[in-house]
Parts: sequence; structure tokens; C-alpha cells
Amino acid sequence: MSEDQEVFLRARGRTFNFFRADEESEWKGAFYFIQGADPQLGLMKSWRLGNCDFGGDEWEDEIRLTEEAVEAINKLDPKPKFFVLCGDLVHSMPGTEWKQAQERDLKCALLKTNQDIPLVFVSGNHDIGNAPTSETVQDFSNNWGDDYFSFWVGGVFFLVLNSQLFFDASKCPQLKKNQDKWLADQLSVAQQQQCKRVIIFQHIPLFLQKPDEENNYFNLERSVRQELLQMFHKAGVKAVFSGHYHRNAGGTYKDLDMVVTSAIGCQIGEDEHGLRVVVVTEKQIVHRYYSLDQLKNQGLDQDIIDLIKK
Repeated sequence: MSEDQEVFLRARGRTFNFFRADEESEWKGAFYFIQGADPQLGLMKSWRLGNCDFGGDEWEDEIRLTEEAVEAINKLDPKPKFFVLCGDLVHSMPGTEWKQAQERDLKCALLKTNQDIPLVFVSGNHDIGNAPTSETVQDFSNNWGDDYFSFWVGGVFFLVLNSQLFFDASKCPQLKKNQDKWLADQLSVAQQQQCKRVIIFQHIPLFLQKPDEENNYFNLERSVRQELLQMFHKAGVKAVFSGHYHRNAGGTYKDLDMVVTSAIGCQIGEDEHGLRVVVVTEKQIVHRYYSLDQLKNQGLDQDIIDLIKK
């Protein structure tokens, strides 16, 4: 494997190899990371044509936006601990015509990220299919690393989940069982170690605004959602960050924040192409959505910098 490709495959053995648990499991002070979602190479043309199943044969706009995101991140001072992409890396579904070319071009754009800012990848429905199979999940893992894993940074415990297994695991029931068992074990670790914070990344939001909202394409089915919310709250999870909606949204369940971040790529609401800055302090998690232009040209707001330096 070339050194270039290794930056995409740091999630191995259900952990993230850039950070060592023995060095990162204790609180060391405030830090921040960058969350992005849905670069989804190929969707913008499909959306313009009104046909999201076809027409994704051009993705120059998404490459330009991804490069702008990378440029903005590279300029930040101090540097973020990591850059997480919460799914739908490309638009083409598994096994379709343009998927490999889209993934290749996305990797070329992401390789420009400062080598001190590791890339964390989350699987989305366009990455592994609306109803994933063992083959589509394995293909994702071969290209982007494990589909679910955990890691520590600065005393904070992070979990990356494959939310498609919560949405439709009809073609891979054993994979869902495996993740469910692993997740229960990880949440038990979080409880036992009384982590300073537990944060989850997944593609599909648990909910968009309210925990009891109706089921729709952009959230998880209500019974699944309620079970996960109860598990997460019991284990001390403070925030779940997701994408999928291509708009900013979110709400709360007890003291758990559900944060839905709009897209780097195609916007289907009124938001601008952007990224979310997330600051973790000893007492709180503070997050703010920036347009790519704003982050690139103005950088972090002073109040955000002050939080990081406390």
C-alpha cells in the first residue's frame, strides 16, 4: 500500500490508528475538530436535472468545493485535532458506473489536507447502499477503513457508527448483530471509565428536530431511534453529529445534542456550502457552522479561539 493511501485507511481493527488510547484517554484541555458531511461527488448535476438516480456523470463543482474546504482547514491556527466526514463521500451507489472515478477524484482532493490533521471517514447510504450487503460494506472498508470504530482524543471517547445498519440491514443481518454487540461493549466502556465526554458520528440523524418526530427518509425509524437515544443517554453520550439532510438542523434529547450538519456539496435548503467547527471544553461542547468562504477568508471567530485556548 502506498503511503498516500494509508491516510484513508487509519480505521483498522475497530480503532483509529492515528491516536493511541494510552496517550489520549486522559483530559488534557480544550480542543476542537472539524466536521463535514456529504461532499457527494456527482449529486449537484443530478439535482439540477431533477433525477438523483442518474446524471451524476460530472462532479467538477464538488471537487472545487472539497478543495476549498481543505484549503480553509489547512489555514486554521491552531490546527484542529482531526477532520471527520460524516458520510456520502460520493453520489454513485455501489456497483454503478462512476463510483470508482468519483472516489479517486475525492481522494486526490483530500490528499491536500495537512498531514497533521487526520481524516476520519463515516459511511453513508451512497457509500454502501440504502440496503447494504457484506460486499458493499467490505468495499467501503477497503477504500476508507472500518465502517465502525472508536478512538480517544484528549480524554474524549469518540464512536463512529454505520447508521445504514440501523436503517435497513435486511441483506446483512449478521453485520448488524456484530455492530450492535460492539456498540453495547463500547457504551459499557464509556460508562465504566466515566469519560469526560462521549461523542458519536454517523451519517443518518437520529432525528432532525424532535426525538418523537414522524419517520421520514432523513431520520431513523422511531422505535430504532428511541432505543438508541436511551442507550446513548444512559452511557453519557453528549452529542451525535450527522449529515445526510443537506441542511442544518438538530435538537436535544434530555442532555444529548443531535447535530445535523449541512453539506460540503449539494445544498437542498437555504444553507451555504460549509463545515462545522466543534470545540470540546471541560464543561461543554460548542459548535458553529461556517460557510466555506467565511472559514477560508476569516478563520475562526475570536470567541471560538478563546474557548480553545482556555
